[in-house]
Amino acid sequence: MSITAQSVWNNCLEFIKDNIQPQAYKTWFEPIKAVKLTDNALSIQVPSKFFYEWLEEHYVKILKVSLTKELGEKAKLVYIIKMENTYGNKQPFTEKIPSSNRGSVKAQDVDIPLNNKSPELRNPFVIPGIRNVKIESQLNPNYSFENFLEGDSNRLARSAGLAVAAKPGGTSFNPLLIFGGVGLGKTHLAHAIGVDIKDKYPEKTVLYISAEKFTQQYIDSVKKNNRNDFIHFYQIIDVLIIDDVQFLSGKSGTQDVFFHIFNHLHQNGKQVILTSDKAPVDMQDIEQRLLSRFKWGLSAELQNPDFETRVSILKNKLYRDGVEMPEDIVEYVAKNIKTNVRELEGAIISLIAQSSFNKKEITIELAKQIVEKFVKNTKREVSIDYIQKIVSDYFQMDVDTLQSKTRKRHIVQARQLAMFFAKKFTKASLASIGSQIGKRDHATVLHACKTVDNLSSTDKQFRKYVEDITKKLSV
Repeated sequence: MSITAQSVWNNCLEFIKDNIQPQAYKTWFEPIKAVKLTDNALSIQVPSKFFYEWLEEHYVKILKVSLTKELGEKAKLVYIIKMENTYGNKQPFTEKIPSSNRGSVKAQDVDIPLNNKSPELRNPFVIPGIRNVKIESQLNPNYSFENFLEGDSNRLARSAGLAVAAKPGGTSFNPLLIFGGVGLGKTHLAHAIGVDIKDKYPEKTVLYISAEKFTQQYIDSVKKNNRNDFIHFYQIIDVLIIDDVQFLSGKSGTQDVFFHIFNHLHQNGKQVILTSDKAPVDMQDIEQRLLSRFKWGLSAELQNPDFETRVSILKNKLYRDGVEMPEDIVEYVAKNIKTNVRELEGAIISLIAQSSFNKKEITIELAKQIVEKFVKNTKREVSIDYIQKIVSDYFQMDVDTLQSKTRKRHIVQARQLAMFFAKKFTKASLASIGSQIGKRDHATVLHACKTVDNLSSTDKQFRKYVEDITKKLSV
């Protein structure tokens, strides 16, 4: 039997899979493709320079052991980094790097020079007429890494944030895009990175701004005919943090100006940090050339915190506020408020307030009353698991059948409906939805959503399915 690159890599993967955590295997090894085998050198393709650096930093030993087992002591590993080329050339940009020999990999890019005849840079944060050279960072010092507790739901994003704070502009996490649902800590983490950079590098110019405010400033600069001053102001920033970048959706003028600012900062080794409620693949009405740049660095998702992380968050909040609370009450709140950190902390604050204002002892009964009101008054976020259960029950099948590989028409339609409602009712990315509903990819989810839209408008019976399930999920 001839040895191929794929067979060697498959054997390596079997060994690696047995020796690392399942989530780590899925994140860092499933996306790799075996390309070719020449003598003792195996070439593998990885999606980005960041990916390559992460493997070399964290998994080089296990890679070496697994490859030596297959190809002997003279085994070599060559990385091929495939990057998107956005300038019309259909050939992907690739560069080969031998293992443990870090070369620099850079996508070719073009920056459009902007002539600025005015020697003075106008700071959009300063009231006209008042001279002020110093640029205030607009950061909130209360948002720090110390009170952004680590858990499985945020470990990658937090670790990347720490790496950026230690070496802004000097890692492959540029840009760093932090995405996730409401109240999961995107803004907190973005501020924490900025605050840490200001502590470590006081001479660096750090600026935090919401995409909404950025857009408003750009509109004002066009009205006042000083667009170039606006661009040049942003081009002197060392670390630019833009919150809720999805707000740029559909705003072509603002996207165009941000594209030039981004290019300039990136090419000059400056750091860009973005937050969004969606992954780049799910963003609507954002230009492709901008989306491709968002994908250059790292997109790190913040997910709903698990029970242990929720308990830690509550205990940390109580400790910072100097309040003691029985363990069973903390656990009760953590068990019943699952969707986001903001609601979690809000419930604890309400509990403390009720107790102190009404001079009531904090009991499980009081906690139940607060949590019940809190959950009722908050728009319930439906989980993907819950959607799968509702859809499965509606079609009288179990969840395993819904997730199975079968192509039976009624099961396929049920699965497509589950994907459609997961996209409609949750903030999860298409990739995350596909992974949870039968380990499908994001393209399958996109196809499912289009199919449901088409059938709803042409098939009366199918439209009834959609209406019935919508009612059940909206209760």
